[in-house]
Amino acid sequence: MASKEIVSTPAAPAAIGPYSQAVKAGGLVFLSGQIPLDPATGQLVEGDIEVQTRRVMENLAAVLAAAGTSFENVVRATIYLIDLGDFAKVNAIYGERFPSAPPARATVQVVALPRGAKVEIDLVALA
Repeated sequence: MASKEIVSTPAAPAAIGPYSQAVKAGGLVFLSGQIPLDPATGQLVEGDIEVQTRRVMENLAAVLAAAGTSFENVVRATIYLIDLGDFAKVNAIYGERFPSAPPARATVQVVALPRGAKVEIDLVALA
C-alpha cells in the first residue's frame, strides 16, 4: 500500500481548515493553495497584487523547503486570480522563481478567495 507523508512548517501560514500545507506521495509533493497570509500573524498582508503575490511565493518556497524540494522541481502550478487584469503583474513575479524550464500551469479567474485574497497558487513538485 502506498504511503503519504504530511508536510508542515511554521515558516508558512498554518492551515485555516481541514487540510495539510502539503502531502508527499508517490514521489511527488502536492502543495495546498497558498494565499498571502503572513505566517507570523496569520493575517492577510496589506498591499496590492504584487505584494500579495510575493507573499504567496514566499509561503510556497517555505513549504517546498520543508518538503525537501524547491521551485526547480515544480511540475505543475495553478494560479487563481479574482481579476485576470492582474495577470501580467502576477506572471512577472511568478516567473522570477522559474527562470528556465517552467512548470505546466493553468491560470483561472475566480469570484472570490479565502480571507479576501487577490491571488492563490498551488503547486505539484517532484519530491
